[in-house]
Amino acid sequence: MDHKFFSALTTRLMLPKRTRHAKTALFSALLFLSTLGWADVFIRWGQSPLPSANSLGMSKVVFLWNSTTPLQMLTRARKQGYSVYLEAPLQEAAAASQVATSAGCAGIILRFSEDERTKAQTLIDGLRTVHPRLTFLMLGFTGKRPQMKGSLIVKRHSILEVSSPTMQPWIETNIAAIKVAQRAQPGSVPLYTFAWAGPEDAPPTLTASDYSLAIAEASALHADLLLPLDDGLQKTLGQNDAAAWALWSEVRSMAKFGSLETEGGLQPAANVAAVFDDLDPHDEALNLLGRHNIPFQVFLDGDLKANALEDFDLVVVFAKPNQAAAELLAGLASRGKTVVLVDAHGTYPWQKHESIQLNEHTLSYAEGGGKILELSEPVSDPEIFAQDIRRLLGKRDSLLTLWNGLTTVAVPYNDRNRALRQIELVNYAIDPIRVQLQVKGSFTSIRYETPEHGCCQSLAPIKHDAFTEFVIPQLQIGGRIHLD
Repeated sequence: MDHKFFSALTTRLMLPKRTRHAKTALFSALLFLSTLGWADVFIRWGQSPLPSANSLGMSKVVFLWNSTTPLQMLTRARKQGYSVYLEAPLQEAAAASQVATSAGCAGIILRFSEDERTKAQTLIDGLRTVHPRLTFLMLGFTGKRPQMKGSLIVKRHSILEVSSPTMQPWIETNIAAIKVAQRAQPGSVPLYTFAWAGPEDAPPTLTASDYSLAIAEASALHADLLLPLDDGLQKTLGQNDAAAWALWSEVRSMAKFGSLETEGGLQPAANVAAVFDDLDPHDEALNLLGRHNIPFQVFLDGDLKANALEDFDLVVVFAKPNQAAAELLAGLASRGKTVVLVDAHGTYPWQKHESIQLNEHTLSYAEGGGKILELSEPVSDPEIFAQDIRRLLGKRDSLLTLWNGLTTVAVPYNDRNRALRQIELVNYAIDPIRVQLQVKGSFTSIRYETPEHGCCQSLAPIKHDAFTEFVIPQLQIGGRIHLD
């Protein structure tokens, strides 16, 4: 995709936009998002002696299930103050549930492949009847280790290319997978895990910052995390090693920060909708939208209704729309929206108008007060695609903008009245940075909360037209902005 096509669009088809506050479109099927809480951290433990829940500072511990799992180990952990969970594959769920009930465990965490999701849900429904005191959780997906890498790898014409050191750093995140899981499991908080290294990689030397970053990401995205602990750390914590406990003290501080629910009824804020015919948790186009701090909401094509997308400024369609959906999209554009169709060849209502050939692969149609772009190819370079979406939104329709924030992800949240109230921040570089933010709306009070200094430091707001700017003096790993 030619990254210059949006520049051409800006000069040739600049159309008026409404200046209202962007809202999150949440129709009835997705209202569950307004009730989700902060991240819950489950600690996966092995065979080493387990410190008490009070000293570890976390109350949920998970043991891998097998036929030789000692019953006394589970009972002892429960007496130490833990809510104990067994992690089991789908085929072992019934046997694990029997042992969990005997040991007084809190619940079962089920592992399964994506094509077993329907089977897993049916099995859980049956097990809940047999074991009503157990909580059954679905391990939604195995994600990536959150980290910053030095280079961006893109695919052009079936060839992998590595970016130069001067380009934006490559960050491994779970943004797309969590957003997809939230849509795939309405009514529940996604639970995920990850591996610190690949099966053929040497075990990494993990720091407090590595663990804290994983917790900060899950917290910012309001997902539950099953955190794997390094065997060496488990052993040294069990041996009451001073260095291990110093490391864990930092991790515990981040976990406490992530569990603080300071605002009720928050829901994700977004003004970009991404529509798919099939959910893919590994979609890099979505990940890069998140990386460029473009707040988005995931939809399935079956979600499309007359009012479902009304409050979004830009709609990206990765599915081929049928006639009804095409008419709906044309209606959105006629009311001032921007619609981008990716690799969706077909005959559509807007094609009766004259098109503008922006480049070899892009046609643009004016439709009422808005526009529709047809991209004839799939997204081959997610980085450039995200930059283009940012340009297409323009300054007036960007919910937030960061300066000196190449390694920072900002996740905004609205209150029940759909007013922007909170922003969660994650710095993947780990090293402290100074970040400048611009957010849409007029705010008189900006308060900054961190794990290191608590709540809250007052920041000076500077108002520019419909936006408010402020500077965060130091962001270590995680931070939280309160807007009033």
